[in-house]
This record gives sequence, structure tokens and C-alpha cells, in this order.
Amino acid sequence: MIHFDKGQTPPVKGFWSLTLYDEGYFFVPNKIDRYTLSSRYDFKYNKDGSLDFYIQKEDPGKEKEANWLPAPEGGFILMFRFYWPEQAITDGSW
Repeated sequence: MIHFDKGQTPPVKGFWSLTLYDEGYFFVPNKIDRYTLSSRYDFKYNKDGSLDFYIQKEDPGKEKEANWLPAPEGGFILMFRFYWPEQAITDGSW
């Protein structure tokens, strides 16, 4: 799981994406055809305004599915990309 406190998602002027690849840098087939999570998506936020992403093989359930990035049973690679990052990313303070 990846957790962001309220208001602490990646500070970018563009958008961010979290993409999952297999060990050969190919998308991993999955039952919901989802290969990335992005700031362009609608997520289910926690009651306190925080945000959890579920990076796992097992479906976390209908209520959490919007925040699920299906992972394979074996190894995988996660790539977090930041488009037009704000200074907090470039100076390492985020």
C-alpha cells in the first residue's frame, strides 16, 4: 500500500502517474485492464482526506477498487512519474 496524508499527493503543475511493469518492462495483464494510477483518475479518499493505493495481486474489494493497481504474483517494477514537478519534488523536500 502507498499512503498519502491529506493534501500530500505529489506536488506537480502537470500530472503524475504510477505505472506497474513486469520485470521486462511490459504491462502486466490483469482482470480490470489497469496498468497505471494517475492524478487524472477519480479515487476514493479516506474519511480523513488521506489517500491509499493498493498495489497487490488480490482485489481489495469493490469499495477500494478505484485505488487498486493489480500486481502479479512475482516481481514487478513501479515507476512514479512527475510531469512539471514543483520545487518540493526537485529539491527533495516532498
